[in-house]
Amino acid sequence: MTTEHAPRLRGLYFITPAVPEGADPRATHLANAEAALRGGARLVQFRDKTLAGDAREAIARELVALAHAHAALCIINDDTDLAARVDADGVHLGRDDPDPADARRRLGPHAVIGISCYNELDQARAAQTAGASYVAFGSVFPSPTKPDAARADLELLREARATLDLPICAIGGITPANAPEVVATGADLLAVIQGVSAAPDPEAAARRISVLFD
Repeated sequence: MTTEHAPRLRGLYFITPAVPEGADPRATHLANAEAALRGGARLVQFRDKTLAGDAREAIARELVALAHAHAALCIINDDTDLAARVDADGVHLGRDDPDPADARRRLGPHAVIGISCYNELDQARAAQTAGASYVAFGSVFPSPTKPDAARADLELLREARATLDLPICAIGGITPANAPEVVATGADLLAVIQGVSAAPDPEAAARRISVLFD
């Protein structure tokens, strides 16, 4: 484990969902994040591929404050500069995002740097060597958010847990119903979007996942 936050990299990791057409982005992101945090989420990731400029930064600042009020962490998707400006706890990076080493230099030694490794264990080993705070594998199950995503099955998660020395995040199609079998692989973090946000009671859905880590 590579940062001072590492002991807290365990539990439900909520990622904000896409904003429905015509909906207010601020209200959508904050309401979903608050429900997840009330349900026990330990990390919130601000992910919005359409919003830009001051509006995006303002929402990010509010999410950081909201997460910290719940003693949780707030991670920014893709955007190291935004993470630095709003004093977020870190950044999550994918294959086509900025270099993790640059993110570490920009955000400092204690920042959380998460790396998407899809279904590639060798990439996860490289990320560990490079100083990642956690690595993410997925899609574990078919995902409505990314239906064409590479699949990372439960056996891969078990192999990753047996061979890696940093927190492992599972993502993709995870719901309260299938979360127990993912936790049983040894995954430290369960990253969830619609499994919480699209539930009839998002707070209750978040709690069903969170209690699996008690």
